[in-house]
Amino acid sequence: MMSIFNRKKHDVVDLTLPIYPFQQDFVGSPEMKKWDHEVGARLNARHAGINPDEFPEGMSQAWEEVTLTTHVGTHLDAPWHYYPTTGDKPAKTIEDVPLIECIGDGVVLDLTHKDDKSLITEEDIKKALDEIDYQLKPNDIVLIRTDFDKHWGRDKYFEDHPGMGKESTEYILDQGVKVIGIDTFGFDRPFGAMGEDYKETGDKSVLWPAHNVGKEREYYHIERLANLKDLPVAKEFTVVVAPFVIEKASAGWVRAFGVVEKEKF
Repeated sequence: MMSIFNRKKHDVVDLTLPIYPFQQDFVGSPEMKKWDHEVGARLNARHAGINPDEFPEGMSQAWEEVTLTTHVGTHLDAPWHYYPTTGDKPAKTIEDVPLIECIGDGVVLDLTHKDDKSLITEEDIKKALDEIDYQLKPNDIVLIRTDFDKHWGRDKYFEDHPGMGKESTEYILDQGVKVIGIDTFGFDRPFGAMGEDYKETGDKSVLWPAHNVGKEREYYHIERLANLKDLPVAKEFTVVVAPFVIEKASAGWVRAFGVVEKEKF
């Protein structure tokens, strides 16, 4: 049987940020209720019409109930998140994102030198590509590395990260790329930084410029990636970013990972 993954030849690098219950978050803090094995026995027994002590040691299955928004944790934004339409067509919601777009050749661009709250420019992208001697090709999945995932759980994670701009996003899309990911809270610069720019200039184009590219061009981006520093290579690996299917939703949670040849570790 043919397989793209060989345990003897490949390793997997987890690129997903964990979801912590009750962790403070700008877009809604996750909540979790837990039912342990003893509670599970009582509930299952009730539904089965038996006594809880019929189960071995009085225990049965545990489970959890989680409440969170689709934009908490590592997630992929669908075009519907950006605007109701893409060009002159209805924007896709998350269940319509083609899975074929969610697996591809990964490319990591090192932007760890960028200052807090700064804009990642087209020139930054070109320079990062030059540094790894790589030319983007159609259907690559581009991962923007800032290492801001190390600040997860602190205000700095939400308030100080660099972010993509209109021109830098368009440049990547011009190469035939459909999926771009970043290891920050948001794809654009922080809410407060964009708000201050708007109050100073009155220019609406400074508000979510990278997101707003999606009003005219269909693309998908991933927010809150993690561990990009743990990838041993910046190119020549496979990345998988398939989102959870949620009917008519603007985003879906992702278990993102890279598949890398062991000889590259």
